[in-house]
Amino acid sequence: MFDPFFTTKEVGKGTGLGLSMVFGFVKQSGGHVKIYSEEGHGTSVKIYLPRSTGLPETAAEAQATSPAVGGDETVLVVEDDALVRRYVMTQIESLGYATLEAANGAEALDIIDNHGDIDLLFTDVIMPGGMNGRQLVDEALKRRPQMKALFTSGYTENAILHHGRLDAGVLLLAKPYRKPELARMIRVALAGAQ
Repeated sequence: MFDPFFTTKEVGKGTGLGLSMVFGFVKQSGGHVKIYSEEGHGTSVKIYLPRSTGLPETAAEAQATSPAVGGDETVLVVEDDALVRRYVMTQIESLGYATLEAANGAEALDIIDNHGDIDLLFTDVIMPGGMNGRQLVDEALKRRPQMKALFTSGYTENAILHHGRLDAGVLLLAKPYRKPELARMIRVALAGAQ
């Protein structure tokens, strides 16, 4: 039941990623999951996470709370959920970047074709419609080879790579993320070779 993309539901009724994402989050957090199922009565899923130690912050935590570095480049944000898209744009704009927005791949390509200067394409990997994030980036780079790309997803990196949604080595910012992580990954993406 933790296998990514395995589902017993009808086509279009489920992706088979729910428990895979739960499992990935719990393992990354140092915990474990217990599942009990009884036919005719239901299933319970219990998540066990380690207790907070109350110790001073680690070096990684200190870095995460350090001031975020921004820039003045233009970022095209592609996200199908309007509330999430608006939130992400607000975070990126607060770092000094100019933003453009698209709800899907077709809108994004239209903007790329008609807008003069876009430095970074920040796109969700899994989107409804005929084009996922990987396909969008492939098409965008045909139009603008110098454009940089940064992917984001709520699914685990292993699930995405295993099922061919992304190639190994691409820049992926896992959801949920904090503003310092977003700021750092944008700078890494803009500085990297495409």
